[in-house]
Amino acid sequence: MTDRRRFMSSMVRAGVALPALKGSAFATLFRAEDIVRGKSPIESADDEAYWSQIQMAFDDDRTLVNLNNGGVSPAPTHVMDMMMRDLRFSNQIPVDHMWQVLEPRIETVRRDLARMFGCDPEEMAITRNASEANETMILGIDLKRGDEVIVTNQNYPRMITTWEQRVRREGIVLKQVSFKVPPPSDEYIVEQFRAAITPRTRVIEVTHITNLTGQILPVRQIARMAREKGIETFVDGAHAFAHFPFTRDELDVDYYGTSLHKWLHAPIGTGFLYVRRDKIKSLWPMMGAGASQDADIRKYEEIGTHPAANHNAISLAVAFNRGIGMERKAARLRYLRDRWAKRLLAESARFNVLTPLDDRQSCAIALVNIEGVDTPKLQQWLWHKHKVMTVAIVHPEFHGLRVTPSVYTTLDEVDLFAELMIKASKQGIAA
Repeated sequence: MTDRRRFMSSMVRAGVALPALKGSAFATLFRAEDIVRGKSPIESADDEAYWSQIQMAFDDDRTLVNLNNGGVSPAPTHVMDMMMRDLRFSNQIPVDHMWQVLEPRIETVRRDLARMFGCDPEEMAITRNASEANETMILGIDLKRGDEVIVTNQNYPRMITTWEQRVRREGIVLKQVSFKVPPPSDEYIVEQFRAAITPRTRVIEVTHITNLTGQILPVRQIARMAREKGIETFVDGAHAFAHFPFTRDELDVDYYGTSLHKWLHAPIGTGFLYVRRDKIKSLWPMMGAGASQDADIRKYEEIGTHPAANHNAISLAVAFNRGIGMERKAARLRYLRDRWAKRLLAESARFNVLTPLDDRQSCAIALVNIEGVDTPKLQQWLWHKHKVMTVAIVHPEFHGLRVTPSVYTTLDEVDLFAELMIKASKQGIAA
């Protein structure tokens, strides 16, 4: 099936009337596809005629340069339009329009996400964010006093806080391992986890890609090593899904939580939790569910009244990503990363990029610092003086600016960031 036919099929499944495509953000995808037809993902990564069409799908504020797409990303205009349309429809008579008409369509969303992740729809729960998905794992597994959990000191702070609450409340033991930034190899990372395992270890929580440096961890190797020892592996994939291509089977994991308002470009307040079918019954939901739902993935969606519009628009975001293609998207993100990172590394030895520029180990997210320049002050200088948004990462073992472009980021914006960093290295940031 051609990309265009596959995309049209996605749109029909998402419930979009074909006449509505005229003049919409999807029309830009049709035009864009003609530009790169026959090109490989690498060949299309620097095709600005193509990517300018993708940029047109977003209604973003170009008076600011947003290089913090790791936290939350804007959704394309057509995704927002669908959500707002359904919110207005819901508000007309919520007990019918929201509960009876729109809410059942979550099953289409479940199917679309399951197809993209590569799992059974009966293993896919729709959540409001990665934290909800991950905390369901953390709080839902039965542990007893003295049981040990292994995380790293680069796990997302909210997840560590949740584990620490179980330490205080139930007396479990939380062990945090450290690894070098950047790590010398995948095997080195796996060994840090292996060395921390004892007969009391019950769970390893691993971050698929860290929110600090953008380092992609060897999830498959860690999960297999843990499974051989009878240890559960929880994967925090908040920054991974729809960022670079992978499927469940490539990871070989039993649990996975992620955000959909980062790289899928779904509405803010969307995520998913994957639990392998034979694990569902033993993992408790955060909110109460009846015994009849013990083995039903939908028990994790028992959260009370909530808008259907937000999660239903996920299907349109899935279709948008299919229209681009994950290989092509990842190639573009790495091209943008390399454009600024390699320029700075070639400019001066004072620039330190703490993220490997190896496609297996990173994608859009990278961490950089300037020797002798205070990182938080540099972040403030870029934002307040030049309206370039980055994130200052200050960890006990490293520091730097987290730089995260997206598919709507222009070359001018990436180049401006690099030029300002060079200026800061030469002239300082006092003025």
